[in-house]
Amino acid sequence: MSESPLQRLFAERIGGINYGKSNAIYKFEKIKRAKRTAIAQFPDRPLLDFGIGENDQMAALNVREALKHEVDDPENRGYADNGIQEFKDAAARYLKREMGVEVDPVKQINHAIGSKPALAILPAVFVNPGEVTLMTVPGYPVAGTYTKYYGGEVYDLLLEEKNRYLPDLKSIPQEIVQRAKLLVMNYPNSPTGALADEAFFADVIAWGKDNDIMIVNDAAHIQLTYGRKPLSLLSIPGALDYCLEVHTMSKGWDMIGWRMGFVAGAELAVRAFADVKDNTDSGQFKAVQKAAAVALDDPEIPRQVRERYERRLKKMVTTLNELGLKASMPGGTYFLMVKAPVGVKGGPRFANAEDASQYLIREHMICTVPYDEGEMLRFSATFVAQSEADEDQYMKNLKERLAGIKFEW
Repeated sequence: MSESPLQRLFAERIGGINYGKSNAIYKFEKIKRAKRTAIAQFPDRPLLDFGIGENDQMAALNVREALKHEVDDPENRGYADNGIQEFKDAAARYLKREMGVEVDPVKQINHAIGSKPALAILPAVFVNPGEVTLMTVPGYPVAGTYTKYYGGEVYDLLLEEKNRYLPDLKSIPQEIVQRAKLLVMNYPNSPTGALADEAFFADVIAWGKDNDIMIVNDAAHIQLTYGRKPLSLLSIPGALDYCLEVHTMSKGWDMIGWRMGFVAGAELAVRAFADVKDNTDSGQFKAVQKAAAVALDDPEIPRQVRERYERRLKKMVTTLNELGLKASMPGGTYFLMVKAPVGVKGGPRFANAEDASQYLIREHMICTVPYDEGEMLRFSATFVAQSEADEDQYMKNLKERLAGIKFEW
């Protein structure tokens, strides 16, 4: 087959002349393929899907009703550009009510079409070719991907259990620190579930100021914090002068797919973000923003979402421990990380977490997500269940699938 004349036109950032020629398969695609195969082989055996990372329920009724109403309002037609003030005001009220953070809703908040585009835009705001973005790993890679697109470099900060899954800033080589412009972290941390505390945030802010590095916290799971109040980076003294925090409506409000979020923090940084964003998109539909404002003003929605996932996670911890998979309650997120077994007594051996994940899908119709960092398996509490009885049945099915299996570590 002859090569397409387009091949030589692709930018080096996506592979250049070799774009599309790699046979490498992304881990989530491997999971999808294994799921399809297992479903075809066992059509009468329901898949227990702990791999999904998306809320399993619809947005609250009052939010959906608000959207239906706003869709018919002619005032909402047209481009929203950098957002409507009604949404920004609601975001400011939310930050003050939930986390004690006071920001100027005109100058220190800007909406985004979800947190993913916000994290993609930030490297364009701060990173020049040859400069560095520091990224906590495992974590959400988008800011790192776009750093590379813009000619920058990414330095990974491995999160380890011995450090409570907090980055060891002292381990960063000085040459990297001198070229770094951004530190992108996310707490509550996805997927480890670790929480940062006030002391850590204060240290990071001071470190960022000392080294001229912008600190960004991806707070996607902040409303899924268990055992204490959600903690915002922006609540720490000095943060509003030097930091940004990225929020999304997806996780804490069951608004997956609505594409609504916001960036808050240092005034000049928010202004720069807005300038780049204004040349990137034309804003989210105003009706969606107004419905999102209703959600932000309703504290019962995130409370109920949080209670649902905390309840499920506790059930998962109990069940997995009964099966010999050492689990403990995370501090946040709807993910549960367990050490991947190296094999099954009298059965197959696993070279890594991916092998263990593939075994669970193929042999037991149980879907998890593997992480190379620390050889861990991620179980998500976002499995579809309409009632507590459905949750209990899910746990019963999990126990029955793995009954008698002796994992080895």
